[in-house]
Amino acid sequence: MRFLDEITLDDGRVRLEPLRADHAGDLARASATLVSPWYTFVPAPDEVPAEIDRRLAMRDAGAMNPFAVRRLATDEVVGMTTFCTIDQPNRRVEIGYTWIAKDAQGCEVNPSMKRLLLAHAFDTCDAIAVSLMTHFHNRQSRAAIERLGAKLDGVLRNHRIMPDGSLRDTAAYSILPHEWPAVRNGLDARLAAL
Repeated sequence: MRFLDEITLDDGRVRLEPLRADHAGDLARASATLVSPWYTFVPAPDEVPAEIDRRLAMRDAGAMNPFAVRRLATDEVVGMTTFCTIDQPNRRVEIGYTWIAKDAQGCEVNPSMKRLLLAHAFDTCDAIAVSLMTHFHNRQSRAAIERLGAKLDGVLRNHRIMPDGSLRDTAAYSILPHEWPAVRNGLDARLAAL
């Protein structure tokens, strides 16, 4: 299976559904719960349809596989995530462009979502590396990535130009196949404790 193949992933807590235009209403409500710090991007409610179109265009170009994140306890779409920076010949992929509503943070949503994406990448797509990247100053995201068991590969300096023109240093992390069993066990333990 390829990282770009359209698939729905479900663990009974979270369902990752192929992103569609009709997710816009729920995603606008979810984005309205968030205040983005200067180092992150979450679309404003009125920007959600354009962001969905952008992600779908990137999917059509073979650069991204976007998902809507549905919390099954409430049956609400609470965010977005993607497989991106897809390098199928080298079996490498990044999990990124992720955001979830304020009321869906600190619960089962993020660990379930990561468990589903990582299992699909390693167990189904035979990935040799899964990357996770975040702004160097996004300490909350970095802590969450490190809690997964991902290893810091380094910091890519002046990696991106932000919408406000500032330069982003990117903290680049990865998980390798031999690390996946320990990462999986850690996620399973976190989910069992919820």
